[in-house]
Amino acid sequence: MMVDLAKVGWKDFNRNAKILILTNVIYAFVLPVIDIFVASYIMRNSNDPAKVIFYQLAIYTGIPITFYINGYLLNHINIKRLFSFGMLLSGISMVFMMTLKEINYYGLIGAGLIMGMSFGLYWANRDYLVLATTKDRTRNFYYGLETFFYTIIAAVVPVIIGWYLVSGNGDTNEAVNAGYKVVTGVVFLITIIASIVFHFGKYEKPKQERFLYFKFHHLWNKMLQLALLKGLAQGFIVTAPAMLMMKFFNSEGALGTAISIGAVISAVIMLLLGKYTKPKHRLIVFSAGLICFFFASFFNGVLFNTTGVIIFMFLLLIARPVLDIAYFPIQLKVIDILSELENRNEFSYILNHEFGLYVGRFIGAVTFLIIAYFINTDIALRYALLIIGVLQLISIPVAKGLLKEQNQLDHGSER
Repeated sequence: MMVDLAKVGWKDFNRNAKILILTNVIYAFVLPVIDIFVASYIMRNSNDPAKVIFYQLAIYTGIPITFYINGYLLNHINIKRLFSFGMLLSGISMVFMMTLKEINYYGLIGAGLIMGMSFGLYWANRDYLVLATTKDRTRNFYYGLETFFYTIIAAVVPVIIGWYLVSGNGDTNEAVNAGYKVVTGVVFLITIIASIVFHFGKYEKPKQERFLYFKFHHLWNKMLQLALLKGLAQGFIVTAPAMLMMKFFNSEGALGTAISIGAVISAVIMLLLGKYTKPKHRLIVFSAGLICFFFASFFNGVLFNTTGVIIFMFLLLIARPVLDIAYFPIQLKVIDILSELENRNEFSYILNHEFGLYVGRFIGAVTFLIIAYFINTDIALRYALLIIGVLQLISIPVAKGLLKEQNQLDHGSER
């Protein structure tokens, strides 16, 4: 029987899911700082976009390694401790970055790997916790609600921090850097609060079973294709806004304001999509996100000026959450079906998926670095994004085929 997702609401989540949402909402105050202002800090103190990408590549290298280690740790350490430690590590990484006397490659590798470990512990366990505490019919609303809060917070935090850094700490580079250190202290405090709140929930750890596999059902191979294509953009899309804004505006204040305006619009869209879309709408939503991303990269490549950056930022702030609100439920539904069909631990799919993302991230980041080193960074900022935007459109037919086969397997298991 079809379930009307328009009627799905807060009451449909159990206590553990609600605590998980609350924890992620608190931690959401940290994410804009990690995504935006760490990159702007590197740009301010090195004026080298390649170093930003190098740092990002170090992060993305640390994530799958930590995912793998996390599989073993889950057999010995409570999942709540691992998830909490992942949040705390993000603050530790920022502290390490702020103590560097010089933004060199060795320091970037160290800070990047620590942040990668943070993301690895956080996302590996978060994906499993969402899988364990939600049902397919509630996941559109789960991600819509969570993304709504995240985007509202992302509308407030960047503008406050941006103008604090440039207005409240003088005009010198040293004064602004001192402001970054204050922000880092606040970030660390927030990660502690989020960890405390999370411990009010009761979560079962995954079964102690084998979690490393190399051969999967062919449906999962399609999921890995989507992961690789998604990873292409993630290779530098997190730091691209900061690099472009610092290049054309050279102001954390302008960076924060631009992100905040777009985030307000994005928040409303996310809440409506999460509330009223059904599983059958996921391909449409996913395609809309990809098209938005393509146009964002197109206008940036064609114009490559302040107007182009503003259009890019606006469309990107819509594209990223729209993609995620469709992508994550698709991924989790595939895991639901195949873990039962192949009789495997859910974490085995979460781990393997991360390696698919990493391949895409590596290709995306290296594409930028090759263009930057052999041509110049402006060409990389202008055209690498456009190349990725075009390639990502391949995800639409891949997702269509995946969803068709997913539905066939799902209906077959029901019989």
